[in-house]
Amino acid sequence: MRRQLAKITWGVIVSLVSFSALCGPMGFKESWMSMGDVSPNWQEVLVNYAFTARDAAGASALVMRSDNGNKTRQFTEATYTRLVRRWNMPEAQANIWFIGGIGNTIGNDFSGSKTMVAPGIQVDYETTRIYVAATARLYRAQGLNHDFASARAGFSFFEVDYDQTQPWFILEVRRMRGLTDKTEVTPMLRLIHNRYFVELGVNNTSQARMNFMYIF
Repeated sequence: MRRQLAKITWGVIVSLVSFSALCGPMGFKESWMSMGDVSPNWQEVLVNYAFTARDAAGASALVMRSDNGNKTRQFTEATYTRLVRRWNMPEAQANIWFIGGIGNTIGNDFSGSKTMVAPGIQVDYETTRIYVAATARLYRAQGLNHDFASARAGFSFFEVDYDQTQPWFILEVRRMRGLTDKTEVTPMLRLIHNRYFVELGVNNTSQARMNFMYIF
């Protein structure tokens, strides 16, 4: 009985650690993480390396576009991610993350480039069946304000073993200043494995969206 209980407990812990790495903005110590978020108005690719269990450094490239397509921004940045706090519970985990970046941005409505800073925070809570998260990030440069906020909630359809793919339903609501006055709502199907996930969905303006993450 004790052996079976220990096995179940260990399985839950392993699942939470794996899921946390996939849903957080960095992987486990000495791992590389690649992420992408692709839609007509938002295209982002990020790579980082976790040099400790709580710290990661990397780089990202982001292209933002206004709803009417008249304005664009291209932002390349060096990034730093920090796990500020983690709470481990018997069958759940909660985290607070700092996400920061600095780099250059260019646009089609001004000449040259501008230095942009992008500090942010993410708070999340997850079990093997439920996930909720909120993210806020400032995108600031001289004369530019493209602050961003999002909230996510989701659930898995059924339990799986650690080495199996698990389907999830995810609903995300996000908003950005300066380029749009609309709130984007996107329901997505997520397929998650122990080192990757893929999300596919269509938002409330009928635009397709794909997200991915891979840890190696």
